[in-house]
Amino acid sequence: MIATGLRRALSPAVGVDVPAAINLTGTLLKYLSLTAALPAAVAVGYDEPVWPFVAAGAIAGGTGIAMEVLTRGHEDAGIREGFLVVSLTWLLAAAYGALPYLFSGEDQLANPIDAYFEAMSGFTTTGASILTAIPELDHSVLIWRQFTQWLGGMGIIVLFLAVLPRLRVGGRQLLESELPGPEIEPLAASIRDTARRLWLLYIGLTAAEAVLLAVLGWTGVDDRMSVFNAASHAFTTLPTGGFSPEARSIEEFAAATQWVIIAFMVIAGANFALTYAALVRGRFRPLVRDEELRLYLFLLGLGAAVLFFEIWTEELYGASESVRHAVFHAVSTMTTTGYASTDSNEWTSLALVVVVALMFAGGSAGSTGGGVKVVRHLLIGRLLRRELDQTVHPELVAPIRLNVRVVDERTLRAVLAFVLLYVGLFAVGTLLIVADASRTGLDLRVIDAIAASATTIGNVGPAFGPAGPMGSFDPFSDFSKGVMIVLMWLGRLEIIPVAVLLTRAYWRA
Repeated sequence: MIATGLRRALSPAVGVDVPAAINLTGTLLKYLSLTAALPAAVAVGYDEPVWPFVAAGAIAGGTGIAMEVLTRGHEDAGIREGFLVVSLTWLLAAAYGALPYLFSGEDQLANPIDAYFEAMSGFTTTGASILTAIPELDHSVLIWRQFTQWLGGMGIIVLFLAVLPRLRVGGRQLLESELPGPEIEPLAASIRDTARRLWLLYIGLTAAEAVLLAVLGWTGVDDRMSVFNAASHAFTTLPTGGFSPEARSIEEFAAATQWVIIAFMVIAGANFALTYAALVRGRFRPLVRDEELRLYLFLLGLGAAVLFFEIWTEELYGASESVRHAVFHAVSTMTTTGYASTDSNEWTSLALVVVVALMFAGGSAGSTGGGVKVVRHLLIGRLLRRELDQTVHPELVAPIRLNVRVVDERTLRAVLAFVLLYVGLFAVGTLLIVADASRTGLDLRVIDAIAASATTIGNVGPAFGPAGPMGSFDPFSDFSKGVMIVLMWLGRLEIIPVAVLLTRAYWRA
């Protein structure tokens, strides 16, 4: 009777089938709960408490089943319901991710806001952390923290698109709502096969990096690179996440390790469709011809060159170290991974401005990177050039092209709308963080607040000041953390799927 009453209450005459969205979200949460098995196995191996993960999995699985039961008869979620499904799934995934932190008994994660912040940062692959003593955590908690980023990198829903037949309806809408970028290049005839190939490539690259890093440890090139560290960093490089089980990120690892991580960060920030074509199909010509990839690599090189010139001329490091740190931080920031090979808080103002600029550049469309995305910058640049040309020649007809193909005007409007929303939310986030810091007496420079807002909406990770690469977001108040949680969530879903839910047209029949 309760289930019947709830179904009736959730079935108003609106344009979106809310019970169907809740039913599908419950299904996703039910299957997501099975991921607690990995940290539970690690806990057994290290003789650590298993129950936090068993309890978290049971709660998430039970909640998912309850959502299915209460909305039985509404299993046909379509394109319109996809926006609600994606938005709800990521909120609930972060809640599920926070449970092991709360159950672990760690003082650093005892505050529910802190636990939810860490979990949202994990699943959205942001990498911002409230932890102040990372090595004190159990191995099982650390691997769960790393694993949440790996799950979120290619996408929770993209994973289930690959394995659940019921997601075939509205599958493309779900895929495009979750994967970053204005459009998704299909790798196969069906969306399900595309999702499978993306995940297989993702798994293969993760395994390759883990093996390479482990080999560096086994051969004595990097004595600090244990098997646990190799797996942990592979889990967070490919999703461009940036969490590390080490207190000072990648700083204390060998230079060879840092160069291997740089290579995989570059791959992770590029379009996975192009990577698939090159590595699996042996087609390298698309790599050479792709205009976004060329701009992506150019911006990486430019950012690294400016950082190198600045930190080398300031004599912060030697020549070889300056090259490595400049390349590492340019790649880490622009791909929105967020690792650090040194404390950039010690850098000059110009270097910090370059880092913030790279936060806004972002990775490529179809990558695991965050930020605005290189393709959007490319299209906006061409839009501006067309406007200037048409100012001089009003009769000029000049379609915008990307890789020879004409870009639809509707896509161009969507790009402009996204960038306006992105910049607006970044500005609002900055103002709220500054105002709250003033209220609480937190010593925060304006550049620190700008970086905190930019790094969370861009899913980058570290900021400046107290939240720098070797610092923590712990000094911020619960209100500021709440603001940044929202920014991380909106940034990962690229704003539009959530913004649509706030429109009257979405709910109207």
